Amino acid sequence: MQDCTDDLKTAKPHSLDRADTSEGDINLSQHRSLWQNRYIDEQTRNWLDKDERYFLHQSLSTPCLNILSGALGSEIKDIQGGSFLDFHGNSVHQVGFANPDVVEAIKKQIDTLSFCPRRYSNIPAIELAEKLSQITPGDLRRVLFAPGGTSAVGMALKLARAATGRFKTISMWGSFHGASIDAISVGGESLFRKGAGPLLTGTEHVPPADPYHCIFDSNGNCDSCDLKCAKYIEYILEQEGDIAAVIAEPIRCTSVNLPPKGYWRAVRKACDRYGSLLIFDETAVCLGRTGRMFACNNYDVVPDILILGKGLGGGIFPLAAMVAREHLNIAGDKALGHYTHEKNPVACAAGFAAIRFIEKEGLVERSEELGDYALNLLKKMALANSLIDNVRGVGLLFGLELMKKNADGKKIRATDEAEQVLYASLNRGLSFKISQGNFLTLTPPLTILQSDIEKTINIISESLSEILVKHS
Repeated sequence: MQDCTDDLKTAKPHSLDRADTSEGDINLSQHRSLWQNRYIDEQTRNWLDKDERYFLHQSLSTPCLNILSGALGSEIKDIQGGSFLDFHGNSVHQVGFANPDVVEAIKKQIDTLSFCPRRYSNIPAIELAEKLSQITPGDLRRVLFAPGGTSAVGMALKLARAATGRFKTISMWGSFHGASIDAISVGGESLFRKGAGPLLTGTEHVPPADPYHCIFDSNGNCDSCDLKCAKYIEYILEQEGDIAAVIAEPIRCTSVNLPPKGYWRAVRKACDRYGSLLIFDETAVCLGRTGRMFACNNYDVVPDILILGKGLGGGIFPLAAMVAREHLNIAGDKALGHYTHEKNPVACAAGFAAIRFIEKEGLVERSEELGDYALNLLKKMALANSLIDNVRGVGLLFGLELMKKNADGKKIRATDEAEQVLYASLNRGLSFKISQGNFLTLTPPLTILQSDIEKTINIISESLSEILVKHS
C-alpha cells in the first residue's frame, strides 16, 4: 500500500469558490500572493510558515495573511510596524480594541476571583445576567452564558425542543449560525455544509429576505411581492405543523441584507399562529452595531430567544449569551449548556464593563448618527464609480457591492475587482472584509472617529479608481 503521509503533510488547501465564501476572503489567490510578496518581510514570512506548519489547515484561516503585534481602539498593528484601520474586527470590537474600562475590569477581577466552578455562582456573572435582563426587549429575562455564539445556538435549539416537544426548524439559505454540526445544520452556507455528511434532520430552509429576491419602493417596502419572502416561512409552518422554531439573523451581517419593512412582524405572527418559537441570532449584530442596542429593536419584534455574542466579551474574552422569555424557564431538569466556563467571572466582568461603556458613551446613538453619515458619503462615491452597484447599511454596519458587465452586457459579481480593492486598501492602511465575493463589508468600532470614516471612504475611493485605471 502506498504511504500517503508525506502527501498529507505537504498538502495545500484548495482555492475556494467565491460563491461559497460569504463568511470571509479567499485564502489562496493571485492578489493575496502578490500583496504578500511585495509587503511581507522575512521575519513575518518565517512566522507565517510556522503557523502553516503547526496548525491544522482549514478554509478561511490557512494560510494566514499577516502577523499582528497589537490592537488598540480602531487600529491593528503588525510586527513590521504597519498600522491599519480595522473595519473588520470579526465584529467583536464595538467598544474598540483594548478598551481601558474593559481592561481595568478584567485586571481587577483576575486579582479577586479568576474562575468559578460550575456548582457555584459569582457576582460578576449575576450582575451581567441582571443587566441583560434589563436592557433586552420585552420579557426576555432568563439568561445562560456560553463560551461562544455557536454554543449559544446549540442551547437555543435544545430549549426550543424542550419547550415545544418538537425538533424541526426553519432557517435561511446563506445564513451562518456557527461551525459545529448542529449550527451548520440550521445554517445555510455551502462552505460549511458541503461534504460534511449527514446533518440534523428536520432542518427546513427558505430563501432569505434580501434585495436580490424583492423589489422595494422608495420607503423600503416590498412593492411587488407582497412579502412573499415571509410567506415561505408561513407556508412551511402550516404544512409541517410541528416546527419547533424559526431561527434567523435579523440582519445578515456579512452582506448587510436588510429585510423589508413588515417582514419580521409577519414572521412573528406566523410563529405565534402555529406555536413555534422565534430565535434571533444576533451574535454579530448586537450591542449597538445597527444603531439600536439590539438589531431586533429596528423591527419592533421581540423574539422568544435572543442569542448574543462576539462584542459581548468586550473584544477580549470569548463570551456569548442566550436570553429567553420568562415563560421558557422550563428546563430545570435538563442540561441546556453546562459549559465549564458558563459563569466565568473574568469574562462576565468584561461583558458588564463593555455594556456600561456603551451606555456611558452613548455609543448606540453614535452608531446611528455615524452610520447615516457614512452611508451618505458612500452613496455620493457610488455616483462617481461604475463598479459600485449598491450601497446598503444600518448603523455602523454598512458596505458596498461591486458589479460589472460581462461580454454579453449582463451584470455579474465583480469578484476579482473586489479582491484587488481589498489589497490596494491594505496598502493604504485599511482592513475590511469581503463577503459573497463582491461585497465590501465595513464594520468599524462604535468608537470610531468621524475623521477615520472619512479617511476610510477616501481610501476605498482611491483604491477603486486605481483598479478602474488598471482595467481600462
